[in-house]
Amino acid sequence: MMPRKTKGILCIILAAFCFAGMNLCIRLAGEIPTLEKTFFRNLVAMILAFFILRKDKISYRPDREDVLLLTIRCVLGTLGIWCNFYAIDHLPIADASMLNKLSPFFVIILSAIFLKEHLTAFQVSCVALAFIGTLFVVRPSFDNVALVPALLGVFGGFGAGAAYTCVHRLGEKSCPGSLIVFLFSAFSCVAAIPGSILHFVMPTGWQLLMLVLTGVCAAGGQFSITSAYTFAAGRDISVYDYTQILFAALLGYVFLHELPDAWSFVGYAIIITAALMMFIKQQWERIREHEMARTDRNV
Repeated sequence: MMPRKTKGILCIILAAFCFAGMNLCIRLAGEIPTLEKTFFRNLVAMILAFFILRKDKISYRPDREDVLLLTIRCVLGTLGIWCNFYAIDHLPIADASMLNKLSPFFVIILSAIFLKEHLTAFQVSCVALAFIGTLFVVRPSFDNVALVPALLGVFGGFGAGAAYTCVHRLGEKSCPGSLIVFLFSAFSCVAAIPGSILHFVMPTGWQLLMLVLTGVCAAGGQFSITSAYTFAAGRDISVYDYTQILFAALLGYVFLHELPDAWSFVGYAIIITAALMMFIKQQWERIREHEMARTDRNV
């Protein structure tokens, strides 16, 4: 039987590919308002989750003790998606994806604050290094026309990090992944309806196809990422989420002829290095703990 951690790794790589495809479809959908795009993004996932809940005979009503975490996941996850979609529309998709991939670092910070997980000096250093890398991608200045979408992209990463922190805690409490996806997708759809109606743009046939594909990719990514964080803790698998940058850069180059500039690549390298440092340190500590436990058993 496949170990839970291996399942988590495979799920998070699949999610990375799906979300990179979603980002591409968002751009290819063209001049459609952000809220309208987010509506379609979540509609497909909501429908799929609904049928999965019916098939598995799972109640649509969550346990009372899960309501607060589910509410936080829905609200911050939705705000994160809105910010991420705006960033995707105004930045190279590799840059937007990279800023969204700050979420594992926010997971570490928020887990320490709200879940009382221990935060070491090494982890603090890695988080600081990641944000230094972010400055190379964002390059804040008064004449930087991409500053606002870049900052919103960072907030999108925060929203995703907060959402995944809640997902991991809900997974520990055995809240069904399909229920988490359904409630989040339904909330996001409802929240997007007023803005979508006020600024509705009738999509062409091509745009409608891209919006539907956005939803399909998002649904695949949503189910995969939810499964990943219920199979394993974020500290064990989050580094594999950075494969989305590779997928996004490749898709952006092939379909949009986008090539991030040198400063962006420097930022990517710094952020990914910080993630790798954390991952390697965690694995080394686990190996050491395992060896110590085995030594104690042999004594």
